[in-house]
Amino acid sequence: MPPAAGIAVLMDPVDQLHPAKDSTIAMLRAAARRGCPTWYFEQHDLWVRDGRAEARLHRIEVTGASPDWYRLGDSEVRPLAGLGAVLMRKDPPFDTEYVYTTYLLERAAAAGVLVVNEPRGLRDMNEKVFTAWFPECCAPTLITRDMQQMAEFLAAQGRIVCKPLHGMGGRSIFVLGHGDANARVVFETLTDYGRRYAMVQRYLPEIASSGDTRILLVDGEPMQHALARLPSGQDHRGNLAAGATGVVRELTERDRWLCGRIGPLMRERGMLFVGLDVIGGFVTEINVTSPTGIREIEKQTGDDIAGRLIEAILARLPA
Repeated sequence: MPPAAGIAVLMDPVDQLHPAKDSTIAMLRAAARRGCPTWYFEQHDLWVRDGRAEARLHRIEVTGASPDWYRLGDSEVRPLAGLGAVLMRKDPPFDTEYVYTTYLLERAAAAGVLVVNEPRGLRDMNEKVFTAWFPECCAPTLITRDMQQMAEFLAAQGRIVCKPLHGMGGRSIFVLGHGDANARVVFETLTDYGRRYAMVQRYLPEIASSGDTRILLVDGEPMQHALARLPSGQDHRGNLAAGATGVVRELTERDRWLCGRIGPLMRERGMLFVGLDVIGGFVTEINVTSPTGIREIEKQTGDDIAGRLIEAILARLPA
């Protein structure tokens, strides 16, 4: 299918995006540079009628001018089967509505539309839990609802990071040390008193000096540069949304080994755009929903990562 078939992007409200930072905008611009018409829609614009995925789409043009950095055309209702590809770029939380959305997108995929990332993979590869498929790449990690197990893990490791399984951007991430009086309440909060699963990992002190590094994979292959996100002096989290500073660096041999372990499965499962979070040489998360970092790397290096992704998408479309 030629580029003229177009690419639609399911995303958060466009007027809430930050044009200088958002990776989805880079993808839209890269598609337009390659002659692909682009459309925009949100979750409420998608439905399935008699087994056919349909959506209310707006043509979108990214102008680059501020403050009016985009233009939307009139909406049109059409089956997704007429498109070349759909990019699923809705941010977490990974909740029930997100899961339902992947079901609807599967109907588009069944009609021959390339959905990026693959809907079943989005459901199967929880960004925290899926690290368990690569234990050799990870620091000691426990996923449990049992607060006593968490307490024992803290005692064994000395210092740990505690996370919910559904969030993003560093939300509700805690660091606990041995003997911390807040440990019990943190475990209660994250597990809802033992009713929800949560993750605890050994704290990796390298985050203070080297940061939390985002490595981007396009069709299973690592990009040349990674984004090291250095926590601010007032926060332990290596997330740009939590105030971290992004510094671009070359990939190390260890980075490439990690990518060699994880990348082939991502390609096999149709996960064309993936972000690995790496601290101290260990993978802490495998981001498949809406990985970011493109714009920061682009500004510091000129790398056209969004262009690489669009070219990978076009290469998978029928001629």
